[in-house]
Amino acid sequence: MTALVNAIRRPVSPPQRQGAAPRLLLLSDPVRLPDPAAAAARLPPGAGLLLRPYRGAAGAEALARLCRRRRLVLLVAADWRLAARLAAAGLHLPEGLARHGLLAPALGWVGRHRRLLTVAAHGPAALVRAGRLGAAAALVSPVFPTRSHPGAPTLGPVRLGLWRRWPGPPRLALGGIAPATLRRLPPGAVDGVAAIGALA
Repeated sequence: MTALVNAIRRPVSPPQRQGAAPRLLLLSDPVRLPDPAAAAARLPPGAGLLLRPYRGAAGAEALARLCRRRRLVLLVAADWRLAARLAAAGLHLPEGLARHGLLAPALGWVGRHRRLLTVAAHGPAALVRAGRLGAAAALVSPVFPTRSHPGAPTLGPVRLGLWRRWPGPPRLALGGIAPATLRRLPPGAVDGVAAIGALA
């Protein structure tokens, strides 16, 4: 984890304003990291945990307490009611939900309580949509080959660099993230990184 924390310094943009999305984000995963507590406990203060409760929310309250104790930014994917119950720092929307979902209640909670919003983006149109939704960050993926989606087409460093032409919120690179792959990104191509295995 220390190597990854050090590696994000070169390819990412300078830190954003206070209250912005974290530049380092650990994702839970129902298969690869169903219980992210141990990995989250090793994150530096100010980093984030994206809880993806796609197979239930067991242990969510304990994770929320851990995040408060460690001064981590807790985001919850898709479920704004769970995010509200946990007093999470924000909500993450998968791209399909951001495109087709009934967003008024979720966006209402984000707006009323001044929570962070992050959105998944697999193409430039999703980046633009994330900006229109007022997202604090977009998780762009998959940047490199990843075990989460074996065989899926990847963005790669060149295309990711070209995405800077498109308006949108700060970008966090996701997919195949490791110190070696981060060194392949052009400086300033992303504003931060999100990972599962590299932070587990």
